[in-house]
Amino acid sequence: MHIAILSFAAGAAWLQCQAALPSWRALALAAALVLSCLLFRATRRRIPLLLAGGVLAGVGWAALLAHAALADDLAQADEGRDLQLVGTIDNLPYRFDGGVRFHVAVEQVAGNASRVPRRVALSWYAGTRDRHGAMVEVQPGQRWRLTVRLQRPHGNANPHGFDYEAWLLEQGVRATGYVRPGRNELLAQWVPGPRHALERARDALRARILVALEGAPYRGVIVALVVGDQRGIAQSDWEVFNRTGISHLVSISGLHVTMLAGLAAWITAFLWRRSFFTAAQLPLRVPAQRVAALAGALVALLYVLLAGFGVPAQRTFYMLAVVAAALWLGRIASAFHVLCLALGVVVLLDPWAMLWPGFWLSFGAVAAILYASVGRLERRRPGWRGTLLLAARTQWAVTVALVPLTILMFGQVSLVSPLANAVAIPVISLFVTPLALAGSMLPSPLAEPVLGAAHAAVAILAAGLEWLAAPRLAVWSAPAPQPWMLALALAGTAWLLAPRGWPHRWAGLAAWTPLLTQLPTAPPPGAFRVTAFDVGQGMALLVETHRHRLLYDAGPQYAPGADGATRVILPYLRGRGIARLDTLIVSHSDLDHAGGALSVLAALPVAHTLSSLPEGHPAVRRSALHARCEAGRRWRWDGVGFEMLGPPMQSYDDPALKANARSCVLRIEAGGKAILLAADIEAAQEAELLRRVPAALRADVLLAPHHGSGTSSTPAFLQAVRPTLGIFQVGYRNRYRHPKKEVYARYGELGIRRLRTDQSGAITMDFGARIGIEEYRRTHARYWHGR
Repeated sequence: MHIAILSFAAGAAWLQCQAALPSWRALALAAALVLSCLLFRATRRRIPLLLAGGVLAGVGWAALLAHAALADDLAQADEGRDLQLVGTIDNLPYRFDGGVRFHVAVEQVAGNASRVPRRVALSWYAGTRDRHGAMVEVQPGQRWRLTVRLQRPHGNANPHGFDYEAWLLEQGVRATGYVRPGRNELLAQWVPGPRHALERARDALRARILVALEGAPYRGVIVALVVGDQRGIAQSDWEVFNRTGISHLVSISGLHVTMLAGLAAWITAFLWRRSFFTAAQLPLRVPAQRVAALAGALVALLYVLLAGFGVPAQRTFYMLAVVAAALWLGRIASAFHVLCLALGVVVLLDPWAMLWPGFWLSFGAVAAILYASVGRLERRRPGWRGTLLLAARTQWAVTVALVPLTILMFGQVSLVSPLANAVAIPVISLFVTPLALAGSMLPSPLAEPVLGAAHAAVAILAAGLEWLAAPRLAVWSAPAPQPWMLALALAGTAWLLAPRGWPHRWAGLAAWTPLLTQLPTAPPPGAFRVTAFDVGQGMALLVETHRHRLLYDAGPQYAPGADGATRVILPYLRGRGIARLDTLIVSHSDLDHAGGALSVLAALPVAHTLSSLPEGHPAVRRSALHARCEAGRRWRWDGVGFEMLGPPMQSYDDPALKANARSCVLRIEAGGKAILLAADIEAAQEAELLRRVPAALRADVLLAPHHGSGTSSTPAFLQAVRPTLGIFQVGYRNRYRHPKKEVYARYGELGIRRLRTDQSGAITMDFGARIGIEEYRRTHARYWHGR
């Protein structure tokens, strides 16, 4: 059974790394082979047959679900059209400063739309008003008639970045869009249904907490612990939680589910053994142990449903359910058997769960605990000292075991995590979570002080965590390891956690050496690499030489607390093990270029900042050393030449100039190969460059000025640059319609190869004897991309 489940999971995981799904004919062949393996499983080759059959079954099952999910798509002809939908709100809406986001289960489509998915994600900006102009609060279970514009699922595609398209696929959302002003009407305040009831209950609990803790800085943490909605936690708080390694506690984790289920089981057993203080003699009818196990599993299910059914909570519930079933059926289940069954159920119901770090960290933590504890012949000390020692050993096993996986997935590991978790686990699990749950359900006069006590505990804990997270050495950063490094580190971890008496257990740490000491890759001297990130409608490029790194623009601001730096650039730098920047260039003040500058400056040491920003700009004030971009500035790094071609210094004296006109224009050259980064200059600035430095404009690669707008990329400018490749950093179906059709065609007519980040994802260019080009959506294609 263990072999079959593990091979089934391996097959499902393999499919998630493929660029295309198997055909129906291949799936039919796989089903026949699985059936053959089952028929001949009693032979002497039982294990190889189980392995092969399990892998084929995992691939086939995951592919079957994927085919079904992808078939429910939006017709390309219906992208960007006004459509009128009737549907119900079927998730917990997220309210932000500019509006609200929610999912709609589509029931009816008016008009001649050819195909609309059953579930869509919508944003409603500038206030939720019905057709009469009255403000209406969007709540789960409501039925609305909405005028919307939809597009097919699309997200930014970058190395070490979040795959938004995969997340939408897992959620069953096959189109995104926004509500248009028009005939938007609330048709029913409540539509009965199990999902609607659950989501309305979650919404009510969240509302009670937010009202009781109005203005409290950590009320988002309390909401996350009660209903699993983490969207209200500030990005700055997440940074502290990640640096101290306690982010797994700021949600409904397996630890919290186990704690609550154990408490329910203990109370049930206590009352059942006493027949609820009656003469019913209930233990003679059903043993108290069985009833307690059932009560614990039911409470766990309720809590997991409130949590939104996340993977760690799912895993815990399935394990508790297996134990309860084993007790009722009179069959003793080994811990490893329980873990394997939970793994199989999670993968069976949601094969896309394997795409997320929470899946691997959750199951990895439990596997580490079982490996380090089950079957060990060690005498446990009695009393509280023994309990503390056991807890310390368990925390040690989890911390050590997850180091290789944490480096792989996040490019860093918290060095203060053991200390932070030693304090945070009992505070959050034994004090804050019970109080938060009780406070959210108590009547109003009692709820406020209980929730206030929970919030006060979180605030005190957060203050200590901020102190722990402050030093640079609180976190160890390293590039994502190569496969052999990861395998060696995992083997060393198993050696390190081996039973007492195993020879030289501490030698397992030596196997971590390549994992922890590897350095970021870099171009050789005299060469350079440029990565044009896929940040949507914005600009951000990383330039690397042998020993230096420069970031040109920092991407757009998407929303308060969310920008191109936090979502794209910083995860990439962490995954590469890059812990500092030599120079940050902010070409001008437009938010699609400067939106992430403050996030970069707050997260990394930046030696030098160049920009055309006004002196009072927050990024200028935050910079350690700032200077203005100025035509004629030159420097060399590792045999690579950098020259600033614009703006002229006198442009700063003209207050009438737009920010675009003062864009920092940078040319980088090495070994006869060059790239020209032109930011948002327009036709007037192109003409001025042609007049002032025509010979310096020649480059092999051109970052299309102003994202390919109709006011840039004049024929004379393109003929002076004579690039072989033009890069367009644009957002998918952006509202500016960049690049303009006539401009994009102009590049093609001049024989210039064209690449767009909305189609290629991040584009990496290696400048050496030749220019090597890598498109992320090609080299890391997945079957759901563009579907």
